[in-house]
Amino acid sequence: MSKRWLLILGANSDIAVATARRFAKEGWNIQLASRDVDNLNKEASNLQLRYGVEAREYFFDALNYASHRDFYASLETKPDGVIVAFGFLGDQQTAQKEFTVAQEIIESNYLGAVSILEVIAQDFENRGNGFIAGISSVAGDRGRASNYIYGSAKAGFSAYLGGLRHRLFKAGVHVMTVKPGFVATKMTAGMDLPKKLLASPHDVADAIFYGVHAKRNTIYVKNIWRFIMLIITHLPESLFKKTKL
Repeated sequence: MSKRWLLILGANSDIAVATARRFAKEGWNIQLASRDVDNLNKEASNLQLRYGVEAREYFFDALNYASHRDFYASLETKPDGVIVAFGFLGDQQTAQKEFTVAQEIIESNYLGAVSILEVIAQDFENRGNGFIAGISSVAGDRGRASNYIYGSAKAGFSAYLGGLRHRLFKAGVHVMTVKPGFVATKMTAGMDLPKKLLASPHDVADAIFYGVHAKRNTIYVKNIWRFIMLIITHLPESLFKKTKL
């Protein structure tokens, strides 16, 4: 069997590291891409030692849109699968007052992904195979006062992935939307989150791995989130406005 390569964009996140290890365990070679190449180098060495796969690290800046086409062209081996794991939660209250923070949230969670995925999608479409998994959020299912700037960016990303899925299906390319819910990571450290709703990075990695192989369209890492968001999205606006979400 020919070697399979997985490209992870935003590869220093806790979810990305867990996912890289999950795929490497199954024999996938890994391409790690992020701004912190020194840290990627350590993880690449770890993957090679632990799983006996090839692992390479690359500098990638999600917000440097002009560099994205050259970045993808620089990959010695084009990937068979791509996972978009970068993003920025930010702070809603700060973003309401400082547009630069709102801009970073929107660009990190939406524009950067669209920029690089359009390059990748063109290649996958021409080749007629591959998969793309984008990590979105349940926050994008309905705008809420507590995080509507982040949520709106993730809503846009989910809609984008849906359109990309529609476009690439006839070319034999699988596109999957991942909605993890609450995850215990560096990004959520210090937040008071309900343990019953909290997933680990390993839970997300397993869900992505099995979702890719089952060719799922949209996955909620914990099924309870599907029902929670079903209720939230179907609340009448007259009632929803009175909630504290």
